[in-house]
Amino acid sequence: MHAGLLGSLVPENNILNLGKSRLSRFLTPNYLPAVIATIVVMVAGIFADHQNRIISEARMRSLVANELAPIHSNLENSINGNIQLVRGLVGTIATEPEMQQQRFAELAQSIFTERSQLRNLAAAPDLVVSMVYPVEGNEKAIGLDYRSNEKQRASALRVMETRKLVLAGPVELVQGGQGLIGRFPVITGKAKRFWGLVSAVIDVDQLYRDSGLVSLDLDIDIAIAGRDGLGRHGSVFFGDSTIFRNAPVEIDVALPGGSWRIAAIPKGGWPATPQNAWTVRLLILLGGLMIVVPMIMTGRLTTERQENIRALKRSKDQLQELSHRLKIALDASKIGIWEVDIDSGKLLWDSRMKELYGVRTHVGTTTAVWEERLHPGDRVRAEAEFADAVATGGAYNSEFRIILPGGRIRHIRAIGSTYLAESGTRKIVGVNWDVTADIETRARLSEAKRLAEAHSAELEAARHRMEFNALHDPLTGLPNRRFLDQILANRSRQFDAEARLSIFHIDLDRFKQINDTLGHAAGDEILRHAAALLRENAREGDFVARIGGDEFVIIRASGSPDEDGALASRIIEAMSTPVRYKDQECRIGVSIGIAGQTAAADELSQVLVNADIALYEAKRRGRNRHETFTGALKTEVFRTKQTADEILRALEQNEFIAHFQPQFCPKSLEVIGVEALARWDHPTKGLIGPHAFLKTAEDINVVAAIDQAILEQALFQICRWEANGVRIPKVSVNLSYSRLRDERLIERLEQMHIPEGRFSFELLESISFDENDLTVLSNIRRIKELGIDIEIDDFGTGYASIVSLLKLTPRRLKIDRQLVLPIRESAQQRRLVESIIDIGTSLGIEVIAEGVETLEHAAILKELGCHGLQGYAFARPMGANDLAAFIFERRWRAAERKLGT
Repeated sequence: MHAGLLGSLVPENNILNLGKSRLSRFLTPNYLPAVIATIVVMVAGIFADHQNRIISEARMRSLVANELAPIHSNLENSINGNIQLVRGLVGTIATEPEMQQQRFAELAQSIFTERSQLRNLAAAPDLVVSMVYPVEGNEKAIGLDYRSNEKQRASALRVMETRKLVLAGPVELVQGGQGLIGRFPVITGKAKRFWGLVSAVIDVDQLYRDSGLVSLDLDIDIAIAGRDGLGRHGSVFFGDSTIFRNAPVEIDVALPGGSWRIAAIPKGGWPATPQNAWTVRLLILLGGLMIVVPMIMTGRLTTERQENIRALKRSKDQLQELSHRLKIALDASKIGIWEVDIDSGKLLWDSRMKELYGVRTHVGTTTAVWEERLHPGDRVRAEAEFADAVATGGAYNSEFRIILPGGRIRHIRAIGSTYLAESGTRKIVGVNWDVTADIETRARLSEAKRLAEAHSAELEAARHRMEFNALHDPLTGLPNRRFLDQILANRSRQFDAEARLSIFHIDLDRFKQINDTLGHAAGDEILRHAAALLRENAREGDFVARIGGDEFVIIRASGSPDEDGALASRIIEAMSTPVRYKDQECRIGVSIGIAGQTAAADELSQVLVNADIALYEAKRRGRNRHETFTGALKTEVFRTKQTADEILRALEQNEFIAHFQPQFCPKSLEVIGVEALARWDHPTKGLIGPHAFLKTAEDINVVAAIDQAILEQALFQICRWEANGVRIPKVSVNLSYSRLRDERLIERLEQMHIPEGRFSFELLESISFDENDLTVLSNIRRIKELGIDIEIDDFGTGYASIVSLLKLTPRRLKIDRQLVLPIRESAQQRRLVESIIDIGTSLGIEVIAEGVETLEHAAILKELGCHGLQGYAFARPMGANDLAAFIFERRWRAAERKLGT
């Protein structure tokens, strides 16, 4: 294909080069007069052609104007003639204002006898038509009042106001055809009283025929514009409107009270070129050729003569240069030239040959001299190669050693060729040159090559070691993440291309605790132990790798789901066996996620992602177990991710809002505080409680941001309530453990200027307060110093002990609703709640019960000495405005009466 492509390109390149050479030839000074003459002839020709076009166009416009003139004259005369005829009738009516139909018909009849285009006449004294001619066909017009006729009132009133003729049209007539309507004012008496008006209809079709507009003999196309006598401002009513856009010959037709504009062009439009255009152009071309061609021929002959002179000079220069180069080359290469007459055995050496062989320049030479200098070890071979070349007449090529006087050895390379001299004798001519340095260099290179090959073998072994180290974990000897990536990209390195594969993603449980407590040496021992167990339980041919930290991967040809599960179970069981390290017993577990290809073509990188999803699910379900990836699991993960994305967007859009649930005194049922609760005002799902988003928010570590948003809203609302006359004693806000461990928490709280004694932070009892976390203990102490109370939320379900309560000294405990709900039916549960209240009271801690669902719950808790109640029995969580209205209107009064307070 490439050869064919080159073959097709070469001719094109040759054509381009040939075109360029010809163009450059014409750009020489010899052709300059011809080029100038060509340009002058072209400019003169273009000018002449242009002038011919102008003259032809002027001639055509003159012919069109000559043909249009009589039509214009006929139109103008016919319309004005008709107007003058009617003016006579108008003048008669002005002298006979009492004229009746009979007299009007007699006068009109006399007009109609003339050659005119009038179609009918109508007289309207006081703008009411009372006389028409001819009567036949126009009976309905009698009695027409122009003042009440919408279509004709404007023009009639215009005649009455201006007292001048108004010519309208052409218009479409009801009787058929088109007509011009002229309305004449009739002025009577010396007082110039307006008597009425006379309307005359001129038959436009007859007008066109009489004027010659529709003659078939016309050689022009005509269009007329200026309807209603508006001239250039009127619309086109005759002919094609495009005529006006085609540079027509135009004449204005003068009308009483206005004008028309008539335009004409030749039939079919103006010719694109004059009729004599090609005759003129041919004459221009012939004249130009007569001038330019002789000049080109002269330039060409001059150029060829100059090229021949230059070619001869170049040949001479090249011959001299070649001779000079040959001399330099012989001198530089130190080549000796020899010639042997085969028949006589005479040998000719140049000075360089004698120098090579250590022979004095004045000594004559024969083949015997050459033979004497040959090295004994090469003599037989060298003489045989020379004899063979002489006998066959072929090329001579040999390499041999000679011994110089003094015993020094020199390596010589000889080449030669036989030829037949003009005298008929056979001769062989050739050259010799010293290749001693080349031979020695070759020997050194050969030794260097041997050493290099040995070194290369060492490097190859080192490369294999480096490649192994680069692709394997130095601690366990297992393949590493880089090796895994290569397998994922090219599975054929390890597995059959047709096999479906399963991937096990393995993560050690409790490895961090061992590393942190016993040190990295113990951790390394655990990793080596885990790697050995994985190799023992995997099949031969399975790919086992450590991909970082305490994470491992097994890739194997897929068996049944039961086989994969059996392998995972064996690994879990093997890993559960304690490992001894320096008399310490170390226990670890392992979580495994399994995913398999549904087809051999599936991307292994995606299968690894699926295994990672399954591993996450195994950890979420309690660790030390295995999970297999399924479509439902993927859907759940994607749903969680979608929720996480929406939570992040909600934080950016401020969609998390605070709802407030009041807390009441059991005795007075007065509001003693409110708890600020997070709600998500979702744009499509509406208001969502924390159960739908809190777990995901913890996973993506944004609970602290939600807490901050709710705290800011609570701070704003308590100020707003105060301004509106609603006083809330305190507001409780949740404080997550991640935020409690934030070293900058106090700095942020100080910037918010929280009023002392009006806020409290609720800490979940699931937080272990017995641990020695200095940041947590310091933050709790400084929170109290800012005047913010500490409350323990969900008490009775977590880790809090009496010791931790003494250490923490919270202001309040909130009994979890799981303990409060059963107190109506269970005396044991009631005693448990009573004990918690007694413990809190004895420690000086207020106790608030959550989950007070009924008034019966409230009554029991009141008897038990509880300090605060919170639950649906009194109020559900509500927005800030609703809470203000709730407290202002005291909507819990019904509960007050039922409790007897």
